[in-house]
Amino acid sequence: QVQLVESGGGLVQPGGSLRLSCAASGSIFSVNTMGWYRQAPGKQRELVAAMPSVGSTNYADSVKGRFTISRDNAEKMVYLQMNSLKPEDTAVYYCHVLVPLFGRAYWGQGTQVTVSS
Repeated sequence: QVQLVESGGGLVQPGGSLRLSCAASGSIFSVNTMGWYRQAPGKQRELVAAMPSVGSTNYADSVKGRFTISRDNAEKMVYLQMNSLKPEDTAVYYCHVLVPLFGRAYWGQGTQVTVSS
C-alpha cells in the first residue's frame, strides 16, 4: 500500500518562502511522475509542478520562476521550494505520484499553505 505524507505547510507573509516535503512509503514502480497539486477554496484542483523520473519538469505558468520541484528517488521524497509567495498561492497543497505503466495514481492528505500579512 502506497502512502504519501506531506509536511512543511504553514502561514507565511507575502514575499516569503516555504519548502514542502512529501514522503512516500510502500512499493512504487521506479518509472513514475511525482508532483504537487493545489486547491484553493471554491476552485478546482490544479497542477503546480510535476517531475517525471525521465523527462522534463512541468510547472504551472503562475509559479514559473518562483517554485522549484525536486525529488530524491533513493529516499522516495519529493519537495517543492516556494519563493516569492503571493496571497493567491494560498491553497491546500497535495503530493501526487503517477505510475502510468500500471495506471495508478496516489494522493497525499494535503498540507495548508496560507500567504497573508
